[in-house]
Amino acid sequence: MSIKKTYAVFGLGRYGAAVAKELAASGADTLAVDINEANVASLASELPFCKCADITDADVIKQLGVSNVDVVIVCMAGNLEASVMAITLCKEAGVETVIAKCGSETHKKIFKSVGADKVVFPESESGVHLAKSLISSGFVDLIELSNEVSMVDMDVPKDWVGKSLAELNVRKKYGINVVAVKKGASVQIDIDPSAPLSADASLVVIANTERLKKLK
Repeated sequence: MSIKKTYAVFGLGRYGAAVAKELAASGADTLAVDINEANVASLASELPFCKCADITDADVIKQLGVSNVDVVIVCMAGNLEASVMAITLCKEAGVETVIAKCGSETHKKIFKSVGADKVVFPESESGVHLAKSLISSGFVDLIELSNEVSMVDMDVPKDWVGKSLAELNVRKKYGINVVAVKKGASVQIDIDPSAPLSADASLVVIANTERLKKLK
């Protein structure tokens, strides 16, 4: 359903390390970077591409090839200046999606203002959860309802655009249940199965986790 994405994790504290290890363990190409040599050394055996570098330096960003990375996760909430610089440099390098770990609402506004596409609060979203959400490429978010069942917010696949749910017969063909259709700020739970799906909409889906993996 979507091209495999590449990731970079900046900052390898507890949260960043959890994100990087989960991504790497799932087979995703993951570049992990931290300025602290001890952090890098402790993770070198688990992360194939683990570098000690200063990602607030534009030349370093260029040398690391960050412009070729699809998603960068900035996990340095304790260092506001470094986080702002990292976000700014990544967006200037052309990174499509920059996610930043945040410590307060004020910092969230700052991160958003310099280009962060998504801001996460570690108290409410664990590093492992964020990584699983990203790994489910094509899924905007993922919530594990149990060991076997998950709920995801997924973009409408290109080959579904213009077709209705009834026409697609997703329950029978894919074994998934669409519980809502989202478009902008609107969430429609009383779904018209004959209505064509638009490219700018997303679907809230509940299904067996293994089926979701095959669907992506």
